[in-house]
Amino acid sequence: MRFLELVLQNFGPYYGRQVINLCPESQDDSRSIILFGGMNGGGKTTLMDAIRLALYGHRAQCSTRGNLSYAEFLTQSVNRNASPVEEARIELLFEHIENDQLLQYRIVRHWTKKLKDGKDSLGILDGEWLDEGLTNIWDEYIENLLPLGISNLFLFDGEQVKELAELEAPPVVVVEAIRSLLGLELAERLAVDLEILINRKRKTLASKQELANLEDIEQKLSEKQTAYKAAIEEQSISQNQLYEAKDHQQQASDKFISEGGKIAAERSQLKSQQNTYQANTNQVREEMKELAAGSLPLRLIQPLLNQAQTQGRQESLASQARIGREVLQEREQRLLDLLTQLKLPAKKLAKIQDFLAQENQLLEQTAEQEESWLEADGETLNYLANLLNRYLPKANKLAQEQLAKLQNLEAEVDATERQLAVAASPEAYQQLENNLRKSQTQLAQAQANWELAKRKVEELDNDIKQLRKDLADYGEKNIDRNNDEHIIKTSAKVQQTLKLFRERLTLRKLNKLEQKVTECFLYLLHKSDLVHRVAIDTEAFSLSLYDLQGQPVPKHRLSAGEKQLLAIAFLWGLARVSGRQLPVAIDTPLGRLDSSHRTNLVERYFPHASNQVILLSTDTEIGKVEVEKLRKTNAIAREYLLKYEPTKHQTVTEEGYFW
Repeated sequence: MRFLELVLQNFGPYYGRQVINLCPESQDDSRSIILFGGMNGGGKTTLMDAIRLALYGHRAQCSTRGNLSYAEFLTQSVNRNASPVEEARIELLFEHIENDQLLQYRIVRHWTKKLKDGKDSLGILDGEWLDEGLTNIWDEYIENLLPLGISNLFLFDGEQVKELAELEAPPVVVVEAIRSLLGLELAERLAVDLEILINRKRKTLASKQELANLEDIEQKLSEKQTAYKAAIEEQSISQNQLYEAKDHQQQASDKFISEGGKIAAERSQLKSQQNTYQANTNQVREEMKELAAGSLPLRLIQPLLNQAQTQGRQESLASQARIGREVLQEREQRLLDLLTQLKLPAKKLAKIQDFLAQENQLLEQTAEQEESWLEADGETLNYLANLLNRYLPKANKLAQEQLAKLQNLEAEVDATERQLAVAASPEAYQQLENNLRKSQTQLAQAQANWELAKRKVEELDNDIKQLRKDLADYGEKNIDRNNDEHIIKTSAKVQQTLKLFRERLTLRKLNKLEQKVTECFLYLLHKSDLVHRVAIDTEAFSLSLYDLQGQPVPKHRLSAGEKQLLAIAFLWGLARVSGRQLPVAIDTPLGRLDSSHRTNLVERYFPHASNQVILLSTDTEIGKVEVEKLRKTNAIAREYLLKYEPTKHQTVTEEGYFW
């Protein structure tokens, strides 16, 4: 069996008609992977639900249905942008081989918000023509092709794998699917039919009183069997509700954190930090006020102070020049008189006189400065020099340090205020906390309901076994023997033989399954020395691990990723042992896997899981590295990107992946 085309029209976030080609480019193409990329909430799970809904209709186990009736589920599945008269439509074209012929059928389901008779309209097209006969028996036909019971072993998501990995034994629904997949239910069905035959023969041999007693036992057995089936369904529903409760609890916890619940819980600590930062800020501001009360403001007029210092120096030099001018002139005259007495040569004397004249001229120029207006004394000029060279640079440096410190503290205050601003208000925080506690209570209740349903199934199973034993004992003790005794005796022998046959068939199938699961697990696992053999229990189908020395390996020694690989190996081994060529669809396939396990899964499982593998992944699960590996090995047939437009609340399918 292979899916060829999926058409979505006004279904969930898919508005309008969108056609998705699921067929490889050519019939002999060995590439098996159809890769869908999409962010969380982008429509990946809806696409998986569409495949389930197309195949099984009201029996489909869709992720968003929950406890809704089929009519309510269909109504809520219509795209919100579609008008009341527009119809939602799902088409799934597939092919399979029947009687050595390759057949193609198109499943068409369509409905509007105003449902007719509370259900959708189904049509099975053979080519372009409606096959009414096949449409009428579609549920029986698809059960022979891809039974609903085993569909979850081929159409599954990462969450299912995670749950399967955490359980000690598979759920009852999965156990029944495994029995069906391995063909073990045929022997069990034959045993039931044989028991019916024996009971009929016993009725022909029994007296009225014996017949009444026998029928009473049979009625109780029938009631218990009916109750058992109802209990199985109830257990399945409670298990789904448990999964939903876990999701709701996780969502409530995430919302509690993301919307400020965690910050609100730490409000007192943040407030204390804010007060500390504010107090430090005020202290720095007081210190800066003290700086402003000193010489620091003079930093604003430093150019004027530099000019005053220059002016003061010039005035001081002029004053000194005026004071020393007459004294120097008298001394120069005495010097010239002395040089004349010494009879210095005229040329040399003339040079000395020129030099003294030039010096006197400079002294005159200095002494003839404009009138003094600063009149600063030497002490004032010295203080001004110290102010400009020492005090102001020091005060300026200290002010810069205090300013930087103030800016850092103000930034801390702002950051704390922003954290407090996004923290939930007391009312909103209380609502978030109430929602979180409510989800935790619902989770605990769902866990209790599931355990109660499980216990009920076990009790009914024990009751049925006891009634069957009573029925067998009653027949042996109270029914007269006649010619039909031979049939009963023979049937009893056949039952023993059939029981032995079932046991040996189960062992044979499970031995083969153990080999395949072990082979698949070791192929996926990068620790080749961790596990040597995987054993499977014949009743509960629980898995046990053994090392090279034959010693048990506790499952808790496995990491979360290794447990997930074990669950995937289990599903892979089942598919290989069953011999059915069915497509495999996996939603969010790589959760909780480290890089080495992720690489093994990408390189070793996805390309070989089936002749058609549909992967629905986010950009973090199958990232750029993983998709390049798949492309390099020519494992990908087609790539699609589910692009969600939040403003329009709709998803558009485009060719190509994230990269």
